[in-house]
Amino acid sequence: MMQGTTVRSADRSTNANGALAVLTSLFFLWGFITVLNDVLVPHWKELFQLSYAQSLLVQFCFFGAYFIGSLVYYFISIASGDPIERIGYKRGLMVGLGLSALGCALFAPASYLHSYAAHLVALFVLGLGFTVLQIAANPFVAIIGPAESASSRLNLAQAFNSLGTTLAPLIGGWLIFDQVDPSAAVRMPYIGLAMLLALIALVVRASRLPEPARAERSMDSNAMRHPQLRWGMVAIFCYVGAEVAVGSLIIGFLGLTGVMGLDEEVAKHYLSLYWGGAMTGRFLGAVALNAAMPFTRKLASMLVIGAAMFGLLMLLNATGPVSVVDFWPMALLILGNIAVALLARENAGRAMGMFAAVAVALLVAVVVADGQVAAWAIIAIGLFNSILWSNIFTLSIAGLGSDTAQGSSLLVMMILGGALTPWAQASIIDLIGASSGTERGFHLSFILPLACYAYLVWYGLRGSTLRSNA
Repeated sequence: MMQGTTVRSADRSTNANGALAVLTSLFFLWGFITVLNDVLVPHWKELFQLSYAQSLLVQFCFFGAYFIGSLVYYFISIASGDPIERIGYKRGLMVGLGLSALGCALFAPASYLHSYAAHLVALFVLGLGFTVLQIAANPFVAIIGPAESASSRLNLAQAFNSLGTTLAPLIGGWLIFDQVDPSAAVRMPYIGLAMLLALIALVVRASRLPEPARAERSMDSNAMRHPQLRWGMVAIFCYVGAEVAVGSLIIGFLGLTGVMGLDEEVAKHYLSLYWGGAMTGRFLGAVALNAAMPFTRKLASMLVIGAAMFGLLMLLNATGPVSVVDFWPMALLILGNIAVALLARENAGRAMGMFAAVAVALLVAVVVADGQVAAWAIIAIGLFNSILWSNIFTLSIAGLGSDTAQGSSLLVMMILGGALTPWAQASIIDLIGASSGTERGFHLSFILPLACYAYLVWYGLRGSTLRSNA
């Protein structure tokens, strides 16, 4: 009997490891495809002869789908219960993967039509698929294995997501910018992604994945009564909006003659450092916020992780038109990130406030400076974005109790910031650039994400401490 139990436990462990492998590959693709949007913005701006505001409709349609999809999901859950809980997490993942594959596949007819509007429709469908995946995948990672190691699995999945965002500018830039026919450049890459997503959906269907016990439906849930959640919703809006706006405009900003005058092929390597900085800061932040680790061990661990991440980023950018010697400022920026994280100690709100304050200072440099100073200031923002999403989310749902699930869905809705803020900043570039020159308008437009990070300073240091009496 003991032997049979051991075998069954081993089988469950093997199944969980296999499921986690499938899900981490999904998180990687999720991050990879999302950041491909940053490559599409300058590509389509040139191909379709668009204004900055028109080109940023890429992010408007993609992240707008998150808001619309989440809002519809929220109202359905209020009216008739949680849809994914009814059909199961496994089927929820398959629905999300199917929609995402359809969105990628729609790039092919859009490229044949040579229609920017048709490409935007494809992005919207892709965004709807990712909305379902966002709702289903995170809790699913947590329930496929022992509860005590759920946090470890989630961190692993998020690390693969960051790896995807780091590689996307390099691989995606090579796939799209280096094509002979610009009008067909997105066709084969997105057909390939559609096939890969469909394959993962089939793997998920064939896998034996566990389902959580169904929760009792609460009829009096009112997450909006919690002030930390209300202010946190604004914080998510500001954070996602600012992060996406900066990432979307880095290639264009580095191409300004007063900054570095880089073409897209070279600038994509610096965009990779922006997202790679977010990955680096996430690993460093996980150590810095560990209250159980002694300071000396924490410092040593962070220095080793920082050196390893710097080496990885240099390795990823070792080939191509850029010399890795030009990337030496990244090492100093990683050391600065370690210093700020250690000064914040293990307080999540203080760490968030300090990281956001550094981002504000960096954006001041982006607005007023030129050349290498402005270039490295905008790249460094990625390092200090790293812990913001997780800290905002954790601080916002702290103390919500039975309102936690509803509060989480409301936070997902506020990814809408990724749709509106980049478009608004692009409109500022077009408006100010028309009167004072495009380059000066480009610099001044970063006052908008600066204001977003200023709010995050307040939320981390003050707004997140507000609690309801419920």
